[in-house]
Amino acid sequence: MASNIPKQTRDAVSDLPDNLKDKLFSLRELILETAGENPAVGPLDETLKWGEPSFLTSATKSGTTIRINRHNKDDSQYAMYVHCQTDLLDRYRQLYSDKLTLDGNRAVVFNVAEEPPLEAVKHCIAMALTYHLKD
Repeated sequence: MASNIPKQTRDAVSDLPDNLKDKLFSLRELILETAGENPAVGPLDETLKWGEPSFLTSATKSGTTIRINRHNKDDSQYAMYVHCQTDLLDRYRQLYSDKLTLDGNRAVVFNVAEEPPLEAVKHCIAMALTYHLKD
């Protein structure tokens, strides 16, 4: 397990199967990488919200919170969650309904046994992290 993962994040997922933890940690890295590529996002605060690893744009207020965790207590699925009162899932549907599994108005759901479509996921992350900068 990577030492750069905060203890609170490691603890939040400690009871999950290793393959699910690995997927969540990969998604975490993708979120941090995507944030680092856009100076408008600024540094992310990594914390827990509702006991789930969460990423906030506290310094710049450029985006909405992203949370990651197992989906619906199913060890074969994990998800990236955004605030339900944004229009992000509608926007994701317009762009990626053929590539992503979207649940309601808050979750992008992934299967542990499959590789996610990285470019689409990265774009969705960027849209969430810059949500408050939109026109």
